[in-house]
Amino acid sequence: MCLLVFAIGQSTEYPLILAGNRDEFHSRPAEDADWWGDKPDIVGGRDLEAGGSWLALHRDGRFATVTNYRDAERPKPGLRSRGHLVSGFLESAMAPLDYLEGVDGSAYAGFNLIVGDGVDIAYLSNRDGGLRELSAGVYGLSNSLLDGPWEKVERSKQGLSSLLERDAVFEKTLLELLGDREPGPADAAEAKRLGEAAAAAISAPFIVMPEYGTRCSTVVTMDDKSRWRLLERRFDAQGDAVGESRFSFSSAA
Repeated sequence: MCLLVFAIGQSTEYPLILAGNRDEFHSRPAEDADWWGDKPDIVGGRDLEAGGSWLALHRDGRFATVTNYRDAERPKPGLRSRGHLVSGFLESAMAPLDYLEGVDGSAYAGFNLIVGDGVDIAYLSNRDGGLRELSAGVYGLSNSLLDGPWEKVERSKQGLSSLLERDAVFEKTLLELLGDREPGPADAAEAKRLGEAAAAAISAPFIVMPEYGTRCSTVVTMDDKSRWRLLERRFDAQGDAVGESRFSFSSAA
């Protein structure tokens, strides 16, 4: 994912709410969200170039999602795919903190990783974010550290908080939040590196560019009876919806 907002313990009906956009090159091959044929208890999208996933769930109520950390320097060759951090947690039986404590951050380019088991949720960055267990609250994440001061992250967090305050958390409203295409203030360094048009495009929560942009929006909820729902809506390079997948299951014992 490249934009994620989520709420822990802020709604009686939905103790966990996640809404995120996956931003990626349109040419990078990926599988639509589905139950994995070789790992039938895992559901989510899959990266077909390097493996792994950007966001996926397990039937037992475990989930994981990762965003890249934008570094000025190019990644060193030979690093592992960050998508395997997601699948690695879901294929393990480890508690969130135990899994994160075992991650060798030096083996990957910059990342932000969030993992949870329906009870405990934890965050790890191999930059300055460190390892932390997440308490109740509303959080936002993009290509910097958790709750980093990027305008589109703050805007999206405020949008989720507003939905919670108005008791208006629905798939439709969460997708509308993720579909915000209004640019924010363009970063001067990004404008110099990418050009003004691209810097403006990536400042929006939903990115539309010919070669790179928002490939899918994903909404995940866990309700008070441990029933999980995942909705993935996919988009083409023009930002038009081209497909949608829905899944639901219960992790209650």
